[in-house]
Amino acid sequence: MAQQVDGADRGTVLSVVIPMYNEEEALPALVNRLRPVLDGLGPRYEVVAVDDGSGDRTAELLAAFRLGWPELRVVGLRRNSGHQAALTAGLDRAVGDYVVSLDADCQDPPEKIPQMLALARDEGLDVVYGVRADRSSDSAFKRGTAGVYYRLLRRLAGPSVPAHAGDFRLLSRAAVDALKALPDQQRVYRLLVPWLGFPSGQVTYERELRSAGRTKYPLGRMILLAADSITGFSAAPLRLATWLGGGAFVVCLGLLVYTFTGYALGHTVPGWTSLLTAVVFIGAVQLICVGLLGEYVARIYTAVQNRPSYFVRDDTGEGTGTGGPAADGAEADRAGADRAAAEGAGAVGAGRAGAEEGSASCRRGARPPAR
Repeated sequence: MAQQVDGADRGTVLSVVIPMYNEEEALPALVNRLRPVLDGLGPRYEVVAVDDGSGDRTAELLAAFRLGWPELRVVGLRRNSGHQAALTAGLDRAVGDYVVSLDADCQDPPEKIPQMLALARDEGLDVVYGVRADRSSDSAFKRGTAGVYYRLLRRLAGPSVPAHAGDFRLLSRAAVDALKALPDQQRVYRLLVPWLGFPSGQVTYERELRSAGRTKYPLGRMILLAADSITGFSAAPLRLATWLGGGAFVVCLGLLVYTFTGYALGHTVPGWTSLLTAVVFIGAVQLICVGLLGEYVARIYTAVQNRPSYFVRDDTGEGTGTGGPAADGAEADRAGADRAAAEGAGAVGAGRAGAEEGSASCRRGARPPAR
């Protein structure tokens, strides 16, 4: 059930975590829609914007918005670590009794946040999923691949995975703390959260067109996400390799029977054709099996390396009692970031000594996919 712990002590009821990568075009629309919603809620809140190593003016705009929006907290990562790693950084530092994760493109409407919070409070839920009831704004190809993806995940990871639920969700403090305690290094939250088994509900909405900019999940990134989802939550691909090996053995037996039958009937056996077919088929099956094994070995290799999934360059909330793990020298880094913001240079200046020592305060784990 939902609990109030650290966030309650500090009076922060709601945290909104927003991973951002090159979102300078979408930021103004996001702020114009999100701030009135949160201001109208009444309880104290914070917005944790995680700049995932953006190469555009995202950091500068965040610093400018922060001057007039004290509830906005900017966490800058040293490099692009991927959407799930940036989301992890935000969850690690959010202090609210409830935490909402939201993308910056406004396809998931921030106007649904009050409904999600009310549902969690009224029914004592720890998780409220934002479920897309209408994906007409997506292309036909994306709708089709998304349908296949969710059907596959529900088959592999169980029916607890809600269909068409992305990373727009509300979590209680208990759920967030449970996620932070997990040892998983390559995190896919749309599978991890249902796996926890906390009481959950759903809020449906119509998916909107992206407000500005380009999608950060093209086909290649979607394939990588699907691969991480499958290999991280199921051993089915390894069993598939076993079934492919068995199928190849049966086919080879059939070819052997065909060869002996032709020999017994006095027919000339087309040797090169049957031989080539068998060699190519068995070779393909072997490559598939080796590739599947290699994917799991790669996950073991990543776990053994135990590298952090992200490094924090600066955090405007460090030293204020509203952060995750505090870093050495965080006060100096925060002061430098505030001065840079006041001068309009952005709250993400690199090379400050406090931040250099503070990079150890991060979540350990995931292979960092570039978005």
